[in-house]
Formats: sequence, C-alpha cells, structure tokens
Amino acid sequence: MIDVCLLGTGGMMPLPNRLLTSLLVRYNGKCVLIDCGEATQIAMKKKGLSSKPIDVMCFTHYHADHISGLPGMLLTMGNAERTEPLLMVGPKGLERVVNALRVIAPELPFEIKFKELGGDEESFEIDGMPGFSITAFRVNHNITCYGYSMSLKRQGKFNVEAAIAAGIDKKYWNGLQKGQTFELEDGRLITPEMVLGDARKGIKLTYTTDTRPTDSIVRNAADSDLFICEGMYGEPDKLAKAREYKHMTFYEAARMASEAGVKEMWLTHYSPSLVNPMEYLPDAKKIFANTVAAKDGRSTELRFED
Repeated sequence: MIDVCLLGTGGMMPLPNRLLTSLLVRYNGKCVLIDCGEATQIAMKKKGLSSKPIDVMCFTHYHADHISGLPGMLLTMGNAERTEPLLMVGPKGLERVVNALRVIAPELPFEIKFKELGGDEESFEIDGMPGFSITAFRVNHNITCYGYSMSLKRQGKFNVEAAIAAGIDKKYWNGLQKGQTFELEDGRLITPEMVLGDARKGIKLTYTTDTRPTDSIVRNAADSDLFICEGMYGEPDKLAKAREYKHMTFYEAARMASEAGVKEMWLTHYSPSLVNPMEYLPDAKKIFANTVAAKDGRSTELRFED
C-alpha cells in the first residue's frame, strides 16, 4: 500500500485557498516529498503531517514555486532533532541551488546527500523501501524539468507445496518471501524463484508538472494507477498561452491520460487566474472520464489488486 497526499494544487504563487503544488508519498514508514514551494509546511500541518520523517526530496525543477520553501523546511526538520541523512534528487545544479538557499539555514544536525539527474531518464531505488523504485524522466519546460514515476513491485504468491517438495525448512520461508537467498551447510542454494510464482501487478504512481505534452510522459505514465498532472489552464482560449510558457491545459492532460491508459488522473498546478477549476472539468472528462480537479490535501491509498 502507498499513501498519497497532494499537499497543494497551485502554480506560481500560494493563494489563501490554494497552496503550491507538492506531493507527499509514504510507504513502509518512509516518506518521499516531491517539490517544496513556499507554504509547503503549512500544507503539511493542515494534514497533520510531520516533516521529520521525510527521507527523500525530489525536485522537478528550480523555479521558485517548486523549491522556495526548502530553507524553512530544513530548519524545521533540524529543530525536530532529526539526525538521519536526507537524500535530495533533482536536475543538474541541485547541490549548488540547495547550498545557495542554505545561506539562511547553514547549520543542520543531519547530512544532505545529493543525486543529480543528467540524462533523459533514470531509475533508482531507495534504502528501506523494498520493491519501491523511482524513475525520473525529462519533460518539456522552459528550463530543465523532470517528472517522476514511482512503482512498487509485487512478487508472486508463495507456493507451499513447492517449498515442501524441495525440502526447504520453514525457517527460511519468510526470508524467501522477502527475496532473500540462502546457502545451506551442504552448499545448496535456495532461492525465491524456487518457491514464488510469477510476479503480480504492482502499484504505479506518476507525477508531472510544468511541461508541454510529451511522449516521455505518456510512456512513463503508462498503466499508472494514479496520474497527477499539471492542468495550468482550464479556459479553452488559454492554449496559446500554455504553448508560449510551456505549460498545459486540462484537455491536453486528459488526452495524455487517455493515451497512457491510466486508471485515474488528478489535475493540479492551476494558474492563479483559474478561480474555479471545476467549471472546466466536464469538458476534460469528455476526453478522459476519470479526471479529477484536485483540491489541496486530496489523499488516497493505492493498494494491490486482489
């Protein structure tokens, strides 16, 4: 199970009733935060969430509405007596940008580790999150920008009959289900493949903002259980503006959701001029029926299929 909370849904600037777009994902006691604009801490407080357990911060790009809340967030984490290292992931220049922002948060009781992205696509795993992987992929904004897909694998069912037939002691069963391999005293190896069936469908979540529609988004979002996508503009006459500033309309996002075959799409990163996103939702739903005009704090649990 993966817990997902879209902390805010605004773009460019926080508003009294709409904070900046940021996503918190929780799995196996670990937390991943994507983007940290101004007032992200307020959004977390509204949901009763603490910043101390954040293990990974991923940044889509370095425009202020996606990273300007970082110094305050780091100070809060430090004041909470956090000592565990914090991993930060983002486009090239991440360490330079973060260190510049840390001029006002110079002393922290924990180490910051950096992973800078350079290619068009890169996948990596997180310590303490077994079976959970993150894929960063380039999108099309006016500066280097990445989207993120998060996947949780699901192994095959444990085959008791196969374990008994192979003479495998029960004390190894739990470890085998967790993917461990054992070498016995007689030199024989017992592996998960001996007792597990074919892998089953896992869970997939994709998040992208600040971009024009791209093949990389459709490819990486394919078959996602949840696709969280920028919908900067709902007004049909804002298409030219979306193209000029390399953002997206509701209808472009809906077409990508349809092409990618996702289960559900949440729109986010609304323009401050977009007062009522719900007004334009019906036309987007004509393109992709399971489209949601998300509001701040929208949460869900993504679970394995039975």
